[in-house]
Amino acid sequence: MRVVTGKAKGRKLKSVPGGETRPITDRAKSALFSILGDGVVGARFLDLFAGTGQVGIEALSRGAAEAVFVERSPAALRIIRENLALTGLAGQARVVRADVFTFLRGEPEPFDYIYIAPPQYQGLWAATLQAIDAALGWLAADGRAIAQIHPREYQDLLLRHLVLVDQRRYGSVMLCFYAVGG
Repeated sequence: MRVVTGKAKGRKLKSVPGGETRPITDRAKSALFSILGDGVVGARFLDLFAGTGQVGIEALSRGAAEAVFVERSPAALRIIRENLALTGLAGQARVVRADVFTFLRGEPEPFDYIYIAPPQYQGLWAATLQAIDAALGWLAADGRAIAQIHPREYQDLLLRHLVLVDQRRYGSVMLCFYAVGG
């Protein structure tokens, strides 16, 4: 696991011991950031169920103005902080120890990108999108919420404001992109 490009290109990142996190593959991460392109530069990035922090760290490396990492596992929080220190990107990061749903019940602040990569097969990706849909202030008007799931988990969601605008599959990783509907 490494930073693919940008200021921290090539830096190896630490993994969370045990099997509680499911890091995105380098292939899927590279594809994600190719899709996002220059939109990441200057953006505010929210990494939910952050795990190792590698997606938010990649965003910072590519020029995001700020990344907020939300995670409840003490082991994962320690690794996020260590990875931010290893990459020299801690100054642009905020690490929040919280349950994602508790965090999303707080005062909304708009993010350009919200990345959702929860534990698999528990319906948490859908519940998180529904929580964002209900408190739309979390997503900037032209922002994107991106869910990382296994393709078998996908289901159409009944959402009031968010619409599925793109979907990509990279082996056992599916990325679903949601935007505020017009």
